[in-house]
Amino acid sequence: MADFNPAHFQWRQEGRVGVITLNRPDRKNPLTFESYAELRDLFRALIKVDDVRAIVLTGAGGNFCSGGDVHEIIGPLTKMNYQQLLDFTRMTGDLVKAMRHCPQPIVAAVDGVCAGAGAILAMASDLRLGTARTKTAFLFTRVGLAGCDMGACALLPRIIGHGRASELLFTGRSMSADEAAAWGFFNRIVAAESVLDESLQLAAELATGPTFAHAMTKKMLHAEWDMSVDEAIDAEATAQAICMQTEDFGRAYRAFAAKQKPQFEGN
Repeated sequence: MADFNPAHFQWRQEGRVGVITLNRPDRKNPLTFESYAELRDLFRALIKVDDVRAIVLTGAGGNFCSGGDVHEIIGPLTKMNYQQLLDFTRMTGDLVKAMRHCPQPIVAAVDGVCAGAGAILAMASDLRLGTARTKTAFLFTRVGLAGCDMGACALLPRIIGHGRASELLFTGRSMSADEAAAWGFFNRIVAAESVLDESLQLAAELATGPTFAHAMTKKMLHAEWDMSVDEAIDAEATAQAICMQTEDFGRAYRAFAAKQKPQFEGN
């Protein structure tokens, strides 16, 4: 991914961790038509990238993301016909699909404002670290839209429960950091000045693990919501049998036998 130079956000690679930084701090890092599409294309491309084994998603300037830019997205949307609007909503949904289907675990480092589509990006990540000053709001009803945006009605109840998700999606109110931690939206709350470093550390830890197996875990976490318990058990049997054929499984056994820490290579 060294040759990837996005125009609408920052991308860098630290070892085996890819770092995406939404970088319009003067506007609290809003999204535009172009950044939606470019993010979607990046996550799609990551499926075929072996040297990036975990992702950190963050925002510059003490905020995560304020959602769709009022002037660059919301204004133009009011002038579009139905087909144009549907093309847009399908494209934003495709970003979430791309995040869920890319094999690398995504860690969201969330500070400050996390609103609208920004809250969706955090929700669509696999792990989320927040700070005491983070305010997360699925504020679609505040602009006259439904709470069912970019998969929110499917994914958010799975993370925090149906009743809590219903409240946030109907009211559009901000969820405090304490609520988000207690409800399971954030995996933990850390100091604002260290949220990126701790997210990078977590991602680096994942990147040194059995990445084929991590990808399988992510795939099954996504897929098993549509399965019965019996179907899920059968699917996991197949998934685990596949993982048992990997070199990393053998490396783990040999390291255990030698009383050493396994060095996983992702195959």
